[in-house]
Amino acid sequence: MNNQVTDTILMIKPCNFGYNPLTAKDNAYQNIYKDGLSKDDIAQKAIFEFENFVKVLKKAGIKVVEFPDSSLPYTPDSIFPNNWISTHSNGVVYLYPMLSINRRLERNPDIINYLNNKFSINMIVSDLLSFEDKNHFLEGTGSMVLDRVNRIAYACISKRTNKNLFIKWCDMANFQPISFLACDLHTPIYHTNVMMSICSEMVFICLESIVNKEEKEELLSLFHKTNKEIIDITLNQMNCFLGNVIELQNNLNESYLVMSSSAFKTLTDSQFSIINKKSKILHSPLDTIEYFGGGSARCMIAELFLNPNFDS
Repeated sequence: MNNQVTDTILMIKPCNFGYNPLTAKDNAYQNIYKDGLSKDDIAQKAIFEFENFVKVLKKAGIKVVEFPDSSLPYTPDSIFPNNWISTHSNGVVYLYPMLSINRRLERNPDIINYLNNKFSINMIVSDLLSFEDKNHFLEGTGSMVLDRVNRIAYACISKRTNKNLFIKWCDMANFQPISFLACDLHTPIYHTNVMMSICSEMVFICLESIVNKEEKEELLSLFHKTNKEIIDITLNQMNCFLGNVIELQNNLNESYLVMSSSAFKTLTDSQFSIINKKSKILHSPLDTIEYFGGGSARCMIAELFLNPNFDS
């Protein structure tokens, strides 16, 4: 298996998906209203988009561990599990402190118990959760984009990504921390994975969003050093979630670049050509989820790097 990429993922089927006013305070990609759509309409459309996305992934040979959300507690963003949990090939699972109070309810013990039963887990690290009381947050692989092979963690600092916590996690997990500031026009980008994605041989990044010239040069230097082909996306492409992509592999070890259809439609011919030399592209319409939730394909996927527990 490719150490950067997994063939098994966790996805949460939504129950009460909808606009979350608590997260909208710093997520500029969320929208509160669309003509003629009730809350029930939005929730049903999100379920339809989710189910269609899962079908696309499974058809390609990617293993999807699908877990249904429940109506209580109310968790409108449960469809985005990568913010509260990450798993690693050494059998360690990390749980993360989150900014919005109703998002903390997504840390479902039933999911953790399921993973414990089905996979080989050496340790569940929840040390960082106590920092919620201090208003310090680190929202998983939304806050951090991981180069797992080269042990480098990238993070744009925001309300959701505390620099000290980021450094603390990197020390715990043995990653080199690389932090920077990034803005969409003048608004800080709430999650790193909106503007950046690390793949086996590529990096998608909106260089235009990076505020500091020296930080941008450091990033470029690291990308060259780690042999990543740079796909520089525009602000408009970022707003269509082309930064929110993820590389997965199937049961035949074939590489797939997974994205939403809105992101796919923004690809230039040259970007398409580069990607096609390295990965097949999978895309699925996620318009409702993107419009009201402010997240896209990568946000919906928590990668499982754990070995199956054959005794279960």
